[in-house]
Amino acid sequence: MGENKRKTKSRKRGRITMSALIWVVGGAGIFTGSSAAALYGFTVKAQRPRLVPNDNVPPVPYEEAEWHSEGKKVKGWFLVHSHPDGGSDPGPVVVIAHGWGSNRSRVLRYALPLYEEGYSILMYDARSHGESDYYRTPTGLQFRDDLMAAIEWLRQRPETDPTRIGVVGHSLGGFGAVLALDVGAPIAALVTDSMPVRLSTMIGAELKRRKLPQFPLARIIPKIMVWRSGISQSMLRRANPVRILHDNTRNRKTPVLLVHSRNDRFIPASELKLILARTPELPHLFVDAEGHSASDRDPAFWPAVTAFFQHSLQKK
Repeated sequence: MGENKRKTKSRKRGRITMSALIWVVGGAGIFTGSSAAALYGFTVKAQRPRLVPNDNVPPVPYEEAEWHSEGKKVKGWFLVHSHPDGGSDPGPVVVIAHGWGSNRSRVLRYALPLYEEGYSILMYDARSHGESDYYRTPTGLQFRDDLMAAIEWLRQRPETDPTRIGVVGHSLGGFGAVLALDVGAPIAALVTDSMPVRLSTMIGAELKRRKLPQFPLARIIPKIMVWRSGISQSMLRRANPVRILHDNTRNRKTPVLLVHSRNDRFIPASELKLILARTPELPHLFVDAEGHSASDRDPAFWPAVTAFFQHSLQKK
């Protein structure tokens, strides 16, 4: 009789233990699923740039421009500089590529001084920015493709000398421009300002802007973002500005001037130092302006940039 009671109690304890195990495993599955959903949600949020309206227009003559990039509409402004002698020969044009969460009106700070120097200017909103069409998974590769579509549109214009197209790329706009060099974009001269080099730096900066925790998101989100965007590992390895700029310099291709502020707290100047560690002879300029979008206010910026374009975009 006593033996039967012990067996009954043992079976009950076994059932309780098994029930507890099932509950724990099930709870862990729910927790894991919830965590995965939350991480995916964070990735979607981090990969959706803030939409900033264009609140200014150029104070000089311009025309509205429009073209397509991978089937999506891109809107821009074309500031055609008239020749002093009234001639109509094609001239040099500088394309201004803005960064993540920005738009064309916010980079008028580059456009107007260059326009006054005699260059025509093309500026545009990248997809999912400003007035251009929405794009589900924007990345640096998208910024590359949007710039290349802009250059292709520009090359069809009679005002453009296709051998004298310069580019100023701010932040991710600069990153996209460097990737464009790697696939043979017809850029005659490139200035980058405050350009990120590593994907982790880009994600970390956006998390900081959105006041989201760096750990563990800065490590996990890039992996989800790459998967969500359909970027292959070979393509990801190739999208390396350090390697691209080294190869470009070694092969004496497109002249490049790299600018970064030592007081940029958003994309640190250590990004430029990574490039220089591999290719120290690259023309570059460290400025001391405060902020991520302030290099042009440093007294050293415009003398260096205008001299660079005057030399690189002169008529051959």
